[in-house]
Amino acid sequence: MNQVSVVVADDNAQLRDMIVRFLGDQSGLDVVGAAENGLEAIDLIREKEPDVLVCDMIMPKMDGFGVLERIPALKLGRYPEVIALTALGRDDFIARAVRLGASYYMVKPFDFSILAQRIFEIAGQSERAEAMAMRLGKACGDSSVESVEERIANLFLTVGIPAHVKGYQYLREAVKMVIDNPDLMSRITKELYPGIAHRFGTTSSKVERAIRHAIEVAWNRGRIEALDEAFGRNVCSLDDKPTNGEFIALVSDRLRIKESA
Repeated sequence: MNQVSVVVADDNAQLRDMIVRFLGDQSGLDVVGAAENGLEAIDLIREKEPDVLVCDMIMPKMDGFGVLERIPALKLGRYPEVIALTALGRDDFIARAVRLGASYYMVKPFDFSILAQRIFEIAGQSERAEAMAMRLGKACGDSSVESVEERIANLFLTVGIPAHVKGYQYLREAVKMVIDNPDLMSRITKELYPGIAHRFGTTSSKVERAIRHAIEVAWNRGRIEALDEAFGRNVCSLDDKPTNGEFIALVSDRLRIKESA
């Protein structure tokens, strides 16, 4: 397998150097540049054409959102996959990063091993990603490892569910509830939807419709390969969308397996 070339952009010099050193020590990764602001990041992307950009969203001179906006205008032979970093886990930030093309969104502080795993995943190197996941071992119980919320958010980003649609919130809540209580899958209309509706002050029917809309948005983007990669197996075709229950079960099972690995 080829080396995955990476550019790191973050105005925090200490964190940037730590990320560069860690990634540089990982077999299969090649850090080809580091930037302290968005303008430097653009120059490095143009010069190096990296496979992956790890980019802080809040930087001087040009922030990460500006970088995402500028990348299409660079007319590169290939565009980098982007992992967005920020200390602010706000839904509007996530939604904006997704709209501008980010593949993953990680909230600081994060585990560097998970960052490396995500880089391999979005670069299409699933074997190296799985090997990195295995190295995490029992670290899943450590507080530095990304939370269930972050894993759900990143999986939704991968399959193309934007954070700004209302169904995103309901679907995220449904997955969390099923991870905690798998039996809810057999009572989806009698307990799961009503439970979500109660928490958000709405109705079960609106929850069901909004979740359906979020799933349809993902399928309409045509990212079946990303779906297969995320779930570790072939899922439905573009013409055969899963039901709400099937999708919730797929996501919760996938995350539960990762959590127990």
